[in-house]
Amino acid sequence: MSRPAPMADGPAADARARLPDQEYAAFDRLAGAVLASRGAPLGPLLRAQLPGTTGVRWLRQENLPPTTRPGALTSAHWLSLFTCWSAAHHAPTGGGPGTRRAGGRPSAHGHAPGAMAVPRWGQ
Repeated sequence: MSRPAPMADGPAADARARLPDQEYAAFDRLAGAVLASRGAPLGPLLRAQLPGTTGVRWLRQENLPPTTRPGALTSAHWLSLFTCWSAAHHAPTGGGPGTRRAGGRPSAHGHAPGAMAVPRWGQ
């Protein structure tokens, strides 16, 4: 069961209508998070939704200042933001410290697999 769209009409609803049905839930999550603070500037809102500097780069790409409010976005902005957000959330991870490699246990001595620390004989 999907939740109703967080916007009844306007640019966000127009953008949602252009998406395939299977994208509605994801778009609703993004729009709900952004529109929950309609008076807040987009800069901080996007920092919470997009990793790293992705939000800043998206604002620059769209020629929008970070102080732009969510209500000022056009449907083209919404579609572009959703595309950027989807790419960031579906990107493969590089395997940080919390992930395990297929080879089994992570290196216990702090070096790359197969590498050994310099012996400390006679020091």
